[in-house]
Amino acid sequence: VSMELTATNHSIPLSDGNRMPLIGLGTYGDPITTPKGATREAVKLAIEVGYRHFDGALVYFNEHEVGQAIREKIADGTVKREDIFYCGKLWNTFHPPELVRTALKKTLKTLQLDYVDLYIVELPTAFKPGDSFYPQDENGKYLYHTTDLCATWEALEACKDAGLVKSLGVSNFNKRQLELILNKPGLKHKPVSNQVECHPYFTQPKLLEFCRQNNIVIVGYSPLGTSRDASWVNLKCPPLLEDEVLKSVAKKYSKTTAQVCLRFNVQRGVVVIPKSFTSARIKENFDCGKLGIYICNEWADHPEYPFHEEY
Repeated sequence: VSMELTATNHSIPLSDGNRMPLIGLGTYGDPITTPKGATREAVKLAIEVGYRHFDGALVYFNEHEVGQAIREKIADGTVKREDIFYCGKLWNTFHPPELVRTALKKTLKTLQLDYVDLYIVELPTAFKPGDSFYPQDENGKYLYHTTDLCATWEALEACKDAGLVKSLGVSNFNKRQLELILNKPGLKHKPVSNQVECHPYFTQPKLLEFCRQNNIVIVGYSPLGTSRDASWVNLKCPPLLEDEVLKSVAKKYSKTTAQVCLRFNVQRGVVVIPKSFTSARIKENFDCGKLGIYICNEWADHPEYPFHEEY
């Protein structure tokens, strides 16, 4: 089904009966360099533009601004709470089952909301629980902690049953880690999504296929490419948005390279959450053409295909 992107129709069904908007706004900003209030203004503008999906986390240290923006746009009548899809994340120091609900309640208190729409395990690895989000030894090495992902998942299921969260998912999980949850004896609620890095330089075909077979939606972070950090990026590769092939496709369709990158994933049924605090880019990212929207369990029937003429 191809259709114009609007605030009301750009969502896909999740395996638990809920829906997730295909395009969201990532809200991570460096806590040191991001000006106070920038997140709040970005989220308010995004809601006015038509975004309904917001991706945040306790460790972004700005959930209070995201929550304030959402509440202000509810108060002025622009949206109702049920129109908004908010994804929060369980941080690495809260994996022990007895800490899971505490962490979720911290997020709810910071947002000043009664529930989140999606709550995901941010990473399959755990840090030592305690006051620090990034616990380190005297040599600056991170202090890891044994994690039982199945026990953590059961604690998340209890949070869903208590009405604190509508849907449960994971992030940065590989096939084996997903199978741990999917094959868990007595599984009550399946993970509906897996948030991973995904863009034209890193297309995740095998993971995408596995997730399709299991009705798990892939949410692609860094859909416009990652930051140019030499510790994990080969700086000899051109930045994604300067890639010649992508630039030529953008020129052909009178779009920007960013819009082509987003459209590439959306056509494959991958949800995208580009982060921007710049008003022009917030608007541009939302306007990436007609969408080919595939229903979860039908995705496997659609071969990967390039851009069509009817952009």
